[in-house]
Amino acid sequence: MRAEGGLSLYGSGGRKYLTAAERRRLLDAISKAPSKVRLFLLTLMWSGGRLSETLSITPEAIDLDAGAVSIETLKRRQRGVVRQVPLPRPLLQELNHTFGLRTAQRQPSDASTPLWPWSRTTGWRRVKEVMAAAGICGTPATPRGLRHTFGVAAFQKNVPPHLVQRWLGHASLRTTAIYGQVIGAEERAFAARTWK
Repeated sequence: MRAEGGLSLYGSGGRKYLTAAERRRLLDAISKAPSKVRLFLLTLMWSGGRLSETLSITPEAIDLDAGAVSIETLKRRQRGVVRQVPLPRPLLQELNHTFGLRTAQRQPSDASTPLWPWSRTTGWRRVKEVMAAAGICGTPATPRGLRHTFGVAAFQKNVPPHLVQRWLGHASLRTTAIYGQVIGAEERAFAARTWK
């Protein structure tokens, strides 16, 4: 299925997002992962960030008081485009506890050091390891699958499209609209809202 502009939500015949059952299995597997891996996956999952964007997060990018992370949008041609994405308070508290964010923010050299000093390959591998532990494979079992899951979940929870667009760092609302194109149980959940 192709969205306006030629974008495909389902790739080569399959969906790119996790179903609700897969999300539950993933969260269970994440809870068993080592602390820094767990926090990395949760940050990917709840921010909608791309792999490289999440690996670039530093202590100074996290505003504990506002409850958000500032993510530089790396896919645009122009550098320095930053979006602020709210994160769950428990995640922010755990990030602060594990990485000592408030202390690191007061030290210039620490404030600008990435939380996860991993290569893209290592980040990818960590995602695949936890996905495998959750019994999830295929296209959804990728960092991009977590991004698509974020977008689909936002639409399912009736988050206004312009906020989803901003959080995902899309230049066009047409790009964001692909996350509203779902199949199976997710499509039925959207339809069920019209039956009430």
